[in-house]
Amino acid sequence: MKWITRERPKIDRIACPWLIKHFVDKEAEFMYVPAEQVKERAQAIGAIPFDIPDVEFSHHEDKCTFDYIIEKYSLTDPALQTMALIVRGADTDRHDIASQAAGLWAISAGLAYNIQDDYELLQKGMMLYDALYNWAKYLQKVKHTQNPVDHVFIDVYNKFIKQQSAQKKTPAWVKELKQIIQDQIDSNINLTQISKSLDINPSYLSREFSKHFNNLSFGEYIRKLRIEKAIELMQQNKYTLTEIAYLTGFSDQSHFTRIFKQHTGKSPSLYKKEWDKSKKDTKG
Repeated sequence: MKWITRERPKIDRIACPWLIKHFVDKEAEFMYVPAEQVKERAQAIGAIPFDIPDVEFSHHEDKCTFDYIIEKYSLTDPALQTMALIVRGADTDRHDIASQAAGLWAISAGLAYNIQDDYELLQKGMMLYDALYNWAKYLQKVKHTQNPVDHVFIDVYNKFIKQQSAQKKTPAWVKELKQIIQDQIDSNINLTQISKSLDINPSYLSREFSKHFNNLSFGEYIRKLRIEKAIELMQQNKYTLTEIAYLTGFSDQSHFTRIFKQHTGKSPSLYKKEWDKSKKDTKG
């Protein structure tokens, strides 16, 4: 069977081929293509698309594609269950659910940085998951450090980590996403484009967005920022309302007026008139 997914894999798109080759189909073949070509190419060659939005083999709720394959094929090996937590934590930036998740992300990101060919990256990545599987199956209880004094420090460190993990953490991608939005607020941006820049699954990004952006959806947050920028430009008194609509990324004047009124309760012209009047009154 042929399987196909988007290019430049890091976590799930290497972990899944490893899982399929070892536990589902030893003869499986894998292809990496640009994200926008996956479904079309899959249909053309009769391949199964995976780890992209709106297909069967993808993220579901808080679980990633690796989880879905385990459930789909009823794989009961306890070592795979251990691996699933690590892969999920690394792939969805939730390093608190498995202590090894941050390490898997770091190694995978570094491997992808060093190797530009996706198929060579897959080959090397297979070795990584062979090692992780053997650790999960045979070595989980083996301690690297045997010195009793070292164990005291490790115990203290582990307690500190647990305390830190108990606190709510903001994923690293949130800060990067805010910067991308600020830089492109006046352009026609969407979550699919941004997910490519962040190398995060679009479905996961859409689901998690509101948790870190004032309980607003992506569209609501973008409109809020655009209206705030529009108000700032109005107060500068340098631009016409038509120019402000263009500078803040609205498709036309009527769209700008409708969204502005939804957010402020006033039309742009009335808001600007009242602002100008308040400035004159202050000067007077």
